[in-house]
This record gives sequence, C-alpha cells and structure tokens, in this order.
Amino acid sequence: MKTIDRMNKVENWAASVRDGSLDRREFMALASIFGVSAAVAGSMIGATPAAAQEEPKRGGILRIGQQLLDINDPRTYDWPQKSNVARQICEPLVRWEADGSFTPSLLTEWEVSDDAKTYVLTVRENAVWTNGDPFTADDVVFNIRRMADSTAEGNSMAARLGALREGDATSAAEGAVVKTGEYEVTLNLFRPDISLIPSFGDYPALCVHPTFSGQLQDEPIGTGAFELVSFAIGDRAVLKRREDGKWWGGEAYLDGIEFIDLGSDDAAFIASFDADEIDMNDETQSNSEEIFNAIGLNRGVALTATTAVARMNTLQPPFDNQQLRNAVQLAVDNNICVELAIAGLGTVADNHHVAPVHPEYAEVPRPPHDPAKAREMLEASGHTGEIELISIDDGELKDFADSVAAQLRDAGFEISRRTLPGATFWNDWTQYPFSTTSWGGRPLGVQVYAVAYKTGEGWNESAHSNPEFDAKLDQALGIFDPDARRPLMAEMEKMLQDSGVIVQAYWRELAMHYTDKVKGYTRHPLREMHLERVWLDI
Repeated sequence: MKTIDRMNKVENWAASVRDGSLDRREFMALASIFGVSAAVAGSMIGATPAAAQEEPKRGGILRIGQQLLDINDPRTYDWPQKSNVARQICEPLVRWEADGSFTPSLLTEWEVSDDAKTYVLTVRENAVWTNGDPFTADDVVFNIRRMADSTAEGNSMAARLGALREGDATSAAEGAVVKTGEYEVTLNLFRPDISLIPSFGDYPALCVHPTFSGQLQDEPIGTGAFELVSFAIGDRAVLKRREDGKWWGGEAYLDGIEFIDLGSDDAAFIASFDADEIDMNDETQSNSEEIFNAIGLNRGVALTATTAVARMNTLQPPFDNQQLRNAVQLAVDNNICVELAIAGLGTVADNHHVAPVHPEYAEVPRPPHDPAKAREMLEASGHTGEIELISIDDGELKDFADSVAAQLRDAGFEISRRTLPGATFWNDWTQYPFSTTSWGGRPLGVQVYAVAYKTGEGWNESAHSNPEFDAKLDQALGIFDPDARRPLMAEMEKMLQDSGVIVQAYWRELAMHYTDKVKGYTRHPLREMHLERVWLDI
C-alpha cells in the first residue's frame, strides 16, 4: 500500500474543496473510500464542529409507518424498506452516512492500493452475534463470498462485486477473498474497482451468520443493536433492544421499534399521525408534502440522487426498436414531468441517470423536446398500434407515468395506461415492456451504471447492452480521481442517452416527516434508517 501517495491524493482533493472546485460532500465520500476517517477528512477542509445536542433519554417504542416487504435474504433486497427492518438486526461492513462519507461498522478501517486492486480490511474485534458467537474474519470472508455469488437468484450484490470473479466465473476466485489474520481480510481484485467500499455500504450488503439458510425472519441472528420479536409482511414488525448488552456500540436508547404497514396512500399516514399511532414515516410523496407540513410535523430531507425512470425494455417489442425509443424521449418534456410528478420539488434531469451530486458528473444536455420530430420518428420506425405504459396505482410513479403518457398522446402516439397494486407491480418490476420505476441515489455515478445498465446484471430493467459502454465502465471503475473519470462518464452518459432506453426526467428531494418527540434522526439519501442513536422525548 502506498500510503503517502494515497494521502497526497486526498490532500489535493481537500485543496479543491477549499478553492471551491470540489463539493464538500463529494470530498467526504472520496476521502472515506480511501480509508481516511471522517474526523481527519473534516480537519483537512476546516469542517465546522457539530453543534451541541440535547442529552438523550432512554426508553420508549419508536413507531414507524412504512411498507413491510419480505426480509428473507439481504443480498437480494431490491428496496430500502426491506433493509430498514433488517438493518436493526444485521449490519454492513461499512456505513454510508448522510454527509456522503463512509464510516466503520463491522470493519474498523480499510486500506486501498493506488491501483484499486488490493483492499485490506480490518475486522471489528468487539462485535458479537446474538447467539454469542464472536464476529471474526471468517464471517467477513463468508459474507463477501456469498455476496459475490452470481448464481444466487436475485443477488444484486453480485453485480457490485464482479471484480472478485475471474472471467466468466460465477463465484469469487479462491485467492480473491483471503483471511490474512484473525481480524484481517485481504481482497485481491481481477480489475480495479473504486466502488467496492461504497458497495459494502449499500443496503443489500448486510452481513448474516454463517449458519444462515435464507430466511432472516425465521433465523434473525445478527450483530446489531436490536433483536427481532415478530414480523408479518403487510402488517407489522416488532423489535426490541438487544438484551445481552453486547452490541459493540453500547446500548441503543430506544426500548424497541415497531414498523407499521399503512400501504402507500399518504391519507392513511396523515390519519395515523393525527391519531398518534405513528411517530415518523419512511417517505412523503412530493404531491402530499403541503398537507404533512400543515399539520405541524417536522420535515426531514436529504441531498440526493433519487429519481424515477420511464424505461423501455429492449428485449421486448416494440421497444427493441431504437428509433421508437428515441421518439418517445423527444415527445416528453422533462420540465413538465417535474411539475406534474413531483410538484416542482426537484431539478430537471437529462435522460442519462448521473446526477450533479455525483463527483464524476459530466454535463451532457439531452436533445430538446420536439413532439413534431417525435411523430416523424415514430412513423419512420414502422411501429403502428398502441403502446402500453405500466405503473403502480398511486403516488409519484403513477403521476410520472400519467405525465409521460399525456405527452406521448399529444405527440400522436397511441398510448394506454395500466396500473397495478404496488405488491403486484414490484414482483415483476424488471420484466415489463414499458413502465416507471424509482431509483435511490448512490454515492458514485459508476455505481449506478454498474447495477442498472451493465449487460446482464439483475437490476438492468431496460436490458441495456452495449459492449463499448461496459468496457468504458470497467475502465472508469479503476480511476479514483473524479476529474480524470469525468471524460469517460461523459461518453457513457451520451451513449445511454442515444440508446433511448429511459426517460429520466428529474432529480427529486427525498422527504419524510416526524413528530417533535423524535430526536437524533437524520434523513439518509437512500432512505436508510439508522436508529441506534435515535431517542424519544417522552
């Protein structure tokens, strides 16, 4: 490890923050990926010390309104709601903080080589599983290997850990994940990957016990601050503070947590707040925010790369026709989608799914809205007949789909709409020919491209496939410096735009609401709930 070279890079980035050419949030993410602590990174840019906080109180049950989905196997999680329950039981190796940095969780530190091909992970020595077993390097090896297994159905972590596999192999190579001490693991990658630490902080990266057989709700052994008491999909999850006092972070302030499924209609959440049945919600839809604000609730919001896409699956007719897809893009004015889908609470995007908050973002404007040209391209594509756009039956994604469909209709497309209940829709969310889906933000743009647009990956819902795009992505994943990575990102952004696979109209605020008695909670840019230090003023 060339520590001096690494620190020189971080110091150069700190200088860029001081001269205004690099955002503070971007710097915190980049520095922590290298293993520089948040405290050290903050001192390098003269960060303002945190304000004094109220003295926390112990006790009470925090009641959260949130949809309850299955929590069977963390590596298959495709929505943050699943991980919000499981995270109280199981923990990741690293934690993505709301300020953009990565801090230790089941690791205490890590070192990354300058070529991003060797990672040395130091394992926490005071973590204990709830069954009494110590957490060791063997557990880290076990979890990283199972996360890298591309044969496991629905395992989205496999896309994030592809650099541990050689060629077309389906599992991590023998020498790729090596125990090099009782509390040390070394990762030897086959290609550079700067996104590995961020990937270990993503919500499907929760660690499970080596005896785990695939059903967390039935075998909830974890290292976290809480224990699972009961769980019922679509109803309620009940957790209590860990009883053995062996959580490595001390003891949580809360006696327990209840997640209560109220569906997806904001009216039900408003009624529950009014009846004092919940203390906070998971998310507030943009078009309902005024009502939540009006009843005196506190608003939590995160700087985010959260978005929604109207995506076309290139393997399913008629969307195997690129000219048709490009016609759809030209027919939609993204500015109108911002107003109609999210009530103006966001910024316009450019159909390439990399956000201005990403450190490697390149400004690549989309072709201008042109419904007349869209109609010409539709006719030239040879497609005749109806196009169906599918969405869930309420909320932002319905409003977004309605705004897209209306504009397509105005441009001369024959368009129909189909809505499905959320539970039905999400069962097959990657399979529809044309539908709207939501995407949480990630710290790096290359992470988004690796999980959502690389050929063959499980979350590639558009079936986008471009060998040149994949090759440039692999190259970009080996470049730490965002300025050096940006030209490649510009090329990939343009490729994705030209492919026509998505109408990606906006970046939106990620809001939620909570009562005055909830203290110590910080809204996370990916809806993650970290509740160990949350307390109730009761």
